[in-house]
Order: sequence, then structure tokens, then C-alpha cells
Amino acid sequence: MSSADADTQRRIANRLKRARGQLGAVIAAVEEGGDCRAVVTQLAAVTSALDKAGFQIVASAMKDCMTEPEAETQAATDTRGVSMAELEKLFLSLA
Repeated sequence: MSSADADTQRRIANRLKRARGQLGAVIAAVEEGGDCRAVVTQLAAVTSALDKAGFQIVASAMKDCMTEPEAETQAATDTRGVSMAELEKLFLSLA
């Protein structure tokens, strides 16, 4: 994530904060015995927000790899870098 530009990081953080708020609402609804449909609907919104944040993180990393292909070679030895194979695995883990 360190290579993502500040605007991308801000958007991802905002999306995750919204998901955190939605998850809080889901937990409160469960604890209060809320309506099943409302709880599931909110839970689906949380899941969607988290998925979108994950895809945005992977897409940002892919963009970096495409604009800096030499970074993929360094990624094999650098613990901060992400190779295209790792990106593919991360992407598929979200699917």
C-alpha cells in the first residue's frame, strides 16, 4: 500500500471507515434483536464495501506494477514489493 498515491489511499481508507460504521450498525442490530432482513441487508453492504476496498488495493498495486515493471523483479526479494503472481493470488482471494 505504500506505493499508492495519497488520493487512492484516502479513498480506500474512507471506504473502510464506512464499512466499519456499517459493521457497527450490524452488530448493534444483532445485539438488539433487529429485523433479520435489515441485518442481512446491512451485512451485505459491509461485505460489498470491504470487497471494493480490497479490489481497489489490488488494482492500485497492479497499476504500480504496470508502470514500474522492474518492481516485479525486485518483489521476489523485497518483502514490500508484490509480484504479478502474488497480485493474481490476492485478486482471486477476493473473488
